[in-house]
Amino acid sequence: MGNGSECGAERRVARAARGGLLRLRDDEGGLTTVAVAVALLLCLTLVFSAASAGWVASRSSEIQRVADAAAMAGENSVAAFSTIAQVLDACVLSMGLAGIVTYGAGIVASCVPGLTAVGAQMCSAADAVLEARSSLARTAASGLERLESALPLLVVANSASCVEANSAGGASYEGCALPLPTSSQSDFSALEREVGDEGLSDLSEQMRESSRETADAEARADEALRRGWDADCGSRPYCLRERAASLAGLAASENPDYPSPAGWTFGAALLRARSYYAARLAAERVEGSDAEELTDAACRRAFYAFALSEVMAGSYAESPDGTVSADLPRLPRNAEETRASALYGQASWPCTDEGAGRTLHCSLDCPGATGEPSGVASLEELDAGSVLPCDACRMDVGDLGRVASASTSIPNGFEHHWRTVVDASEDYERARADLAAAQGRTRELAELGEEGFERALGQLGERPTLCPPGAWGCVAVVARDGGEGVPTELTEAFLSSAELPAGAAVSAATLAPDEATADNNVLSSFFDALGAGDSLLGGAADGVTELWGRLLVGYGSAYGNVAEAGGEFLDGLDGVLGGSVGSWLREQLKGVLRDAGLEPVDMRLRKPVLVSTQDVLDQAGLERVSTVRELVGSLPDSASALDFARAAGLRLVEGVGGSLMVAEVEIPGTGLSIPLTVDLSGLGAAS
Repeated sequence: MGNGSECGAERRVARAARGGLLRLRDDEGGLTTVAVAVALLLCLTLVFSAASAGWVASRSSEIQRVADAAAMAGENSVAAFSTIAQVLDACVLSMGLAGIVTYGAGIVASCVPGLTAVGAQMCSAADAVLEARSSLARTAASGLERLESALPLLVVANSASCVEANSAGGASYEGCALPLPTSSQSDFSALEREVGDEGLSDLSEQMRESSRETADAEARADEALRRGWDADCGSRPYCLRERAASLAGLAASENPDYPSPAGWTFGAALLRARSYYAARLAAERVEGSDAEELTDAACRRAFYAFALSEVMAGSYAESPDGTVSADLPRLPRNAEETRASALYGQASWPCTDEGAGRTLHCSLDCPGATGEPSGVASLEELDAGSVLPCDACRMDVGDLGRVASASTSIPNGFEHHWRTVVDASEDYERARADLAAAQGRTRELAELGEEGFERALGQLGERPTLCPPGAWGCVAVVARDGGEGVPTELTEAFLSSAELPAGAAVSAATLAPDEATADNNVLSSFFDALGAGDSLLGGAADGVTELWGRLLVGYGSAYGNVAEAGGEFLDGLDGVLGGSVGSWLREQLKGVLRDAGLEPVDMRLRKPVLVSTQDVLDQAGLERVSTVRELVGSLPDSASALDFARAAGLRLVEGVGGSLMVAEVEIPGTGLSIPLTVDLSGLGAAS
């Protein structure tokens, strides 16, 4: 059954639709020219509308890139300030270390005999370095404070210049970056703290005096030892060894030779004398053809017996403290000295009862000994009249004194050389006592030197605290003026004209260490620029500037140990022998350097990186939404970036420009000083 016929309003609508569609389709069912034109028009409208929308979106987001760039530009100023502060801190610290280590070398050399002049020169160089360090520290603390006060203006100026440079192509931007914290929280008092020698200067002078006393005592001891050796077995043609061989026929085992004072002691001469007098006593016989010969033989035997007992009682010993005990007997050489000796009081001379009374003889074989034996008596009793002299032998103290007098007075006598040995031993004993006392004082001073060195080094432990404006980061606020027209060259036929509305954006940047610059050469370049690569102090202090350069260039994040550079400098001292007080002190000072635990300066360069605005505001204790709203709200009322910064509560210094001297480096030993300046002339464009 077919459909019913169309009628009413529905019929009229259907007919109209069929009529419109017939204009778009031809008789064969294809599209007409009108249909194609309409389709093209719709496509073009969509394409150009999308392009216009893309331009609007791109132009709207451009403000965020400008804000990012402004934040980075502001933080760049903080990075530059941080680098300057780090370089100056490293310079001050390394110069202080160089001065203290040089003082350490000075006191080490001062306690070594023969190096006192070097010690004085090293201490003088240390004074020059510490004085230069103090001058640099004072000017650096003042200069950094001035530069830091200008830092907020630098941040605002650099970021505003960046914003202005991006105002192109019809877009106009206003704004700048604001540093947080807004004011300095740095503490440069550590730089201003004076670093002294902690009494090392006075101590080094005392050490040098003690070293001179040590050197004098050593020289006297060496001279006395050589003199004793020469008398014992070194002099020609006669000496104790030669006389013992010739007069007593001693074999080499009892009469050894020492080719040099090395290995020889006064104990060797004492042993030789014991063997000599024992042999002479054993060989001596009291006999003679007359009373005179009999008296001479008796006196010789009495002298040899007495001398043997004396040398057997003598002694020689060396103590661990360096002192010696030289108790070598001084034998009498004439009648007067014989009276002062024990030989004078020895009751060893035979007596007889003669007609005149009890009489003393040289021997019972004396022709005058005709009476009965009457014991023995001493020459002292004879002189006192207790016994009578013999008319035949006339034995008295003069006869006994002549025995040693002859052999002591002439070079070919054993006693002549023995007396020289005794004199030398007494001088040697005194010199060694003086030497031990001087070395003891030097050791005490060296211990005080170690303590003073540790105190002086401890003064360098406190470092300045660096927290300039912008240390937490920089927050950039940028606004775009409204009224910029949207391009309508291609869409004006079917789209009405439009304008880009006003807008604002915020961004934040902070500093992060650049690991790629851990081994940067900024300090090396700085040191080379000072012209300090050559030795400037001269003499024994030639290596001081090299030490400073090594400590400066190496004292960054890659530096391993201060003790390495300081220890090698101390090891470079020539003439400090192992086992000496100087060697001990040097090792102690190297230990102090190892244990000092000085924190190195982190010399990695800081570079600005974008961060969340919330992170920077949180560190400043600010609430993000209200703070950003207030900052954005103050932009329209600000005629310039500087006005905006002031409206935001930033204190800006006035009249900053030209060059600012941040420090003055005095080159030790030259009298020259080099000003370190920062060019701030670019600030004028920002204001």
